Amino acid sequence: MKINILLFGQLVDITGTDTIVVENMVDTNALVNSLHQNFPALSHSKYLISVDKKIISANTLLEDNCTVALLPPFSGG
Repeated sequence: MKINILLFGQLVDITGTDTIVVENMVDTNALVNSLHQNFPALSHSKYLISVDKKIISANTLLEDNCTVALLPPFSGG
């Protein structure tokens, strides 16, 4: 099962990339735990999680080929 992850803003600086592809993540909690292990600075960052263009607030099951976006706080005018 392939999961596409999009990153923005300061999260790109932390990871060094704006896209990551991972395999075999069943839900968003497992995904976040894996990302925090691979990129420890992410655990100190604030961001929202979107699954297939819908912002979520609780653990969500992931489907094959879905897109998860990590969205840091945005500012501007």
